[in-house]
Amino acid sequence: MKGDVVIVEEHHKKAAREIVAKILADIRSKPARFTLTVAGESGSGKSEMGKAIQDELAKNGIGTVVLGQDDYFVLPPYDNDARRREDPEWLGPHIELRMDVLEGNLKDAIKGEAQIVKPLIDYNQNTIEMETINLTGIQVVIAEGTYTSLLKHVDQRVFIDSSRLDTLAYREKRNRGKEVGDDFIEQVLATEHKIIAGHKNLADFVITKAHEVIRGN
Repeated sequence: MKGDVVIVEEHHKKAAREIVAKILADIRSKPARFTLTVAGESGSGKSEMGKAIQDELAKNGIGTVVLGQDDYFVLPPYDNDARRREDPEWLGPHIELRMDVLEGNLKDAIKGEAQIVKPLIDYNQNTIEMETINLTGIQVVIAEGTYTSLLKHVDQRVFIDSSRLDTLAYREKRNRGKEVGDDFIEQVLATEHKIIAGHKNLADFVITKAHEVIRGN
């Protein structure tokens, strides 16, 4: 997403090193492209972990592309927020998100396509455009976002086990769209928490609140 700020910190790098060390052999032995998801609640550091894993893979000579779920919303950010406020049903992965498009991008990558065409949201301009991603030399595709554990064409899933309360300090620092302190947004995040509560059980790797990596399922 255009306009988003991603700051990779040392704990992200440490977790990324541990995860990459465990999956590197599988990546290198898979004939097709390898797919990985990074999921968790708002402010848990999904984008940062996706970037940290991408950087760590690059150190090992593995080309990687990160696809952010935030680019796959049906409506641009301010329009989506307005729709949520007027329609209580407008929330969740199969209502306000084009998960089918994200799934299709993953499938095309696995099939060996040389490029994919995906949506790109400009947060500040409140617009959605399309962009073409060149996959030449790419061995790994990472999809990061709240609901990405639900994607089907995935080799490994990572889940960051931090709730909206744990991530409050980060959300205050980011304060995208002045969301912190907005009672309606907090209600949305509470609902999202309930939706993805069981997604931790789908994960191959869980990153704890203490930033430790443990094996999932």
